[in-house]
Amino acid sequence: MLNVPSQSFPAASSQQRVAPAGQSGRNKVALKPGHSLMDWIRVAKSGRDLTGLRGRLIDVTEEELQKHNTQDDCWTCIRGMVYNVSPYMDFHPGGEEELMKAAGIDGTDIFDQVHRWVNYESMLKECLVGRMAVKASTALKAQSAIKDSITHLNGLAPPPPPTSMLPSAFLTPPSPSSSLQPSATLPPPQPKDARPRYDWFQTDVTVNIVVYTKRKLPSSGCTIVDLQDGVLRVEVLLGKMSYMLRQRLAQEVDGCVAVQTVCAVGKIQVSMRKVAKGKWEELGEPLEFHDSLFRKKDRAIFYRECMLVSKTEVTHDTWVFRLQLPLGTLMHVPVGKHIYLKALIQDREVVKPYTPVKETLVPATLDSTQGAAATDIFLMIKVYPDGVLTPHLNNLNIGDHLSVSSPDGLFSLRLLREVTHLYLLAAGTGFTPMARVIRLALQDLGSLRKTKLMFFNRQERDILWHSELNGLAAKDERFQVEYILSEPCDGWTGRKGRVEASMLTDFLVRPEGSKVFVCVCGPSAFTELTVGLVRQHCFSEEEIHAFQG
Repeated sequence: MLNVPSQSFPAASSQQRVAPAGQSGRNKVALKPGHSLMDWIRVAKSGRDLTGLRGRLIDVTEEELQKHNTQDDCWTCIRGMVYNVSPYMDFHPGGEEELMKAAGIDGTDIFDQVHRWVNYESMLKECLVGRMAVKASTALKAQSAIKDSITHLNGLAPPPPPTSMLPSAFLTPPSPSSSLQPSATLPPPQPKDARPRYDWFQTDVTVNIVVYTKRKLPSSGCTIVDLQDGVLRVEVLLGKMSYMLRQRLAQEVDGCVAVQTVCAVGKIQVSMRKVAKGKWEELGEPLEFHDSLFRKKDRAIFYRECMLVSKTEVTHDTWVFRLQLPLGTLMHVPVGKHIYLKALIQDREVVKPYTPVKETLVPATLDSTQGAAATDIFLMIKVYPDGVLTPHLNNLNIGDHLSVSSPDGLFSLRLLREVTHLYLLAAGTGFTPMARVIRLALQDLGSLRKTKLMFFNRQERDILWHSELNGLAAKDERFQVEYILSEPCDGWTGRKGRVEASMLTDFLVRPEGSKVFVCVCGPSAFTELTVGLVRQHCFSEEEIHAFQG
């Protein structure tokens, strides 16, 4: 195991120690002029060799790490990755003393005590020396820990506790006679390794990477592929976890990438065409986070530049923006997940989440390509005249570009497993996540008997995909929609008002033997009020999901 100092951290005299009650939070060391965060970013982007290795990544042994423990030659390890932090010494707000606490050792625990929120991967990217070369015994323990974590995430039984935690009655040694007898039972089976793995193969004209996720995959897909400047990044979204492949390819490939998914067995194949025919000796050079499994919430948000190719009016103030992914990028957006749009507006970076929809509410025909990776993203966006981002989006010309993130969000399709009655409560553009949930429910949920949407708007002209919803309700008896308007015109014959408990009494029915689930989305005030009302109707936390927009 790597040695971590046992002394208290931060030290009693440290300027990073939390201030006593009544004083301000932890103090920072006064940095020299020209050593702010922005100055460090400029240094990191300058092209200087900040590792001393001329761009090479190496495997670092524990013994090698311990040699680099001085202020002018300071390496430290954070979560298995080794960084040369000497160039960062003068830029560290906590001062050199705090960085030196982790000099030449595994500083993960030290880092987490003070800086867990800091995106160190991005900040120290150019200081990366390489991976920690873990000893065999340590690797086995780490592999066991990963297995235990995945087993827990998959809802399987936890592993047996270590003998040190068992009651003394279970630790009584066998009698001499019994110890001579052969075991009457077979040893328990070893836990199955649920960690994804990958392999690759090639032909004269193609190179192919196969990911074995070892679990069933959603038909809507869960794979994101980005091929940029010879670097291949593959991310597979697996519930709360994310599996990453990242390599600089050995040779040049065509920009077009194909993804095939066999959902039933959890197999994903990424295929690329070679620019020059012939045999590759290796796939390429592994980069940071290659072949890594980690929690999605811990990963950095990844963006790519997408081009606006069309804008289609839905209502008087809402449009569907069609964004084309760059060549070399394919992206599945799982049902219920959102993406982030990022734009620079008046020298300020603005980021907002939006939930993609399909081009239509329901496809004209059902086919086997629903799991194919998307090259276009469709976003249904209401334009607010006094908004920060939406006026900028509305003023974009066809051919302009926007930064689009990989999918994010907490919704899981496991929530809908074996559901028989699905209830959706949406207000305004809170309908956008519901659109794909409706499509999925009617196409893929074999247990489903009824899907009901209660859709709140101000006026009839505000109802999104009004005719499409009416058409679906007429076509499929399992789907029902009801509109509620707060400011209807005189000719409106439907229900009026705002969400209240009495409205939900007849809507939220629980037939005998049913399994029910409720989704809520809209402005934050609507969502908070509606979730509270649903709870009053005796729905548990496990039966409610609120999309946050």
